[in-house]
Amino acid sequence: MNTDKPLLHIVWLKRDLRLEDNEAIHNALASGEQVLLLYVFESILLNDPHYSKRHWDFIKQSLVDLNMQLAAYNSKVLIINSDIIPAINQLLSSYRIRCIFSHQETGVLTTYNRDKNFQRFCRNNFITWKENINNGVQRGLSNRETWIENCNAFFENEPLKFEPNENQLLNLKSIVELETWFTVPSLETNLKSPFQKGGRTTGLKYLDSFFEKRYLNYISHLSKPELSRTSCSRLSPYLAWGNLSIREVYHKAYHLKETSKNKKSLEAFMSRLRWQSHFVQKFEMEHTMESASINKGFHKLKKSISEEYQNAWKNGQTGFPLVDACMRCLNETGYLNFRMRALVVSFFTHNLWQPWQEATTYLSQMFLDFEPGIHFPQLQMQAGETGVNILRIYNPIKNSYEYDPDGVFIKKWVPELDKLENQFVHEPYLMTEMEQIFYGFKFGVDYPKPIVNLEDTRKKASDVLWNLKDNSMVKKESKRILGKHTLPKSNLH
Repeated sequence: MNTDKPLLHIVWLKRDLRLEDNEAIHNALASGEQVLLLYVFESILLNDPHYSKRHWDFIKQSLVDLNMQLAAYNSKVLIINSDIIPAINQLLSSYRIRCIFSHQETGVLTTYNRDKNFQRFCRNNFITWKENINNGVQRGLSNRETWIENCNAFFENEPLKFEPNENQLLNLKSIVELETWFTVPSLETNLKSPFQKGGRTTGLKYLDSFFEKRYLNYISHLSKPELSRTSCSRLSPYLAWGNLSIREVYHKAYHLKETSKNKKSLEAFMSRLRWQSHFVQKFEMEHTMESASINKGFHKLKKSISEEYQNAWKNGQTGFPLVDACMRCLNETGYLNFRMRALVVSFFTHNLWQPWQEATTYLSQMFLDFEPGIHFPQLQMQAGETGVNILRIYNPIKNSYEYDPDGVFIKKWVPELDKLENQFVHEPYLMTEMEQIFYGFKFGVDYPKPIVNLEDTRKKASDVLWNLKDNSMVKKESKRILGKHTLPKSNLH
C-alpha cells in the first residue's frame, strides 16, 4: 500500500447542497481527517431527459452560494464536469482515498444504476462508501412496520451543525490545483430569470419570510393558484435540491408553534413536511414506479397517444382557461401549487386520456422542485392507477370559479382573456356572437375552442377506471400495496 500520498476523505454532494444538517459532511468531519467537498456534473444526468437547464442553473447558483460560505474556511467545493468513477480515479493518482461520504439518493433509474456501479468500484479500490439517511428515508425496507418510529426519531434529533476543525477542509490552493486536472464548468447563470434562485442563503430568506408572516394565510390560500404563490412556503426547490433539510425546517416550525397565534397553519405545514418523507419512502421501496404503474393490474390499460392533445396541453392551448393558465405559469416560473398540479395531471390523464408516462418527462423538466420520490407517486395517484387511492377527476371549470373567482390568475397568464367579464374568463365559449363583437374578441381565433368535451371525457375515464378496480389483478395488487406501504396505527406528527 502506498502511504506516501496524503489521506483524503471525500464528501460527494448530490441533492444535499448545504453545509448545515448534512450528515455526510458531519460524519466526514467527525473522522478528523482532511476533507474535500466534491460536486460532479455527471454526463449521465446532464443527458437524462428528466432534467433541464432550469435545474442545472439552480444547482449552479447553490454551488456558488456554498463557495461563498466556504470562503471563511479557506476552502471551496471542487466542481467538475465528469462522471463519478473517472473523477475518483483521477483523485486517486495523488491522494489515498479510503472513505467517501454521501447521502442515500432516492433518484431516477439512472442514479440507481450509477450507484450500483460505483459501489463495485469502491469495493475494487478498497474504498468505504458511507451513505447516510436523507430526510428520514430508509433503504431496504419491505414494509412500514418500523418506519414511522425510526422516522420520528430522525426528526426529533437536533439538526447537525457544520463545525470543521481548523484547516480540516482541503485548502483553496490545493483545490485550484486539482481543477487543472479536470474540465471545470462555468457557474454563470441568468439571475434575471423568473425562476426562484438557488442557494441556502436565498432559501433561508424564503424560510424566514414564511415564518415571519406569510404562513398566517397558509390554510386559507393553500389551494388558490395566485394567492398560494405568496402564502405557501415556496421552500420546495430548496428542499428538493438540499439547500435546506426537511428536519431543520420542521424544527423551526415546531418551535414557532409554541408562541404562534395561528397554530393550525403551522400544523398543516408540518404535516405536509412529514408526508413528503412518506412519499419519497414509497418510491424508495417501489423504484419501478418511474415507468410503470405501481399496481400491475393497470398495466393492461391502453391509451392512444395524441401529439396534438399533448402539445396543446404543454403550451397552454387547450381551450380551458385554468388549465392553460397553469401550464403557461409552470413553463415560465417552474412553480404551481399542489392543487393546480393535480388538476393539470388529471386533465391530461382523464380528459385527454393520455398515459401518465407521457407527462412525466415534460413535468419533471418544468418543475423547478423536481423530486423523483414525490413526482412519480403523485403522478400515479392523480392518474387513478394505484388501486388504493380515491379516484379524483378535477373539473377545471368548477375549480376555476372556486379558486380563482375573479380570474386574476387566469388573466395574468392568459392575457387573451383579460378584457372579458369574469363569467366569460372562466367559460369563454358562453359568449354570443354579439358579445364577442362587443369585447373585440373572436372565440376560436383569439383563444382556442375546448379540445375535448369535459363531461364526455370525464364519464369515459370514470367508467373505465372504476370498472378496473374490480379486476382480480388490481384487487390483488391493491392488497399488496396496502400491506407494503400502509403506515402503522400511529399518526405522522
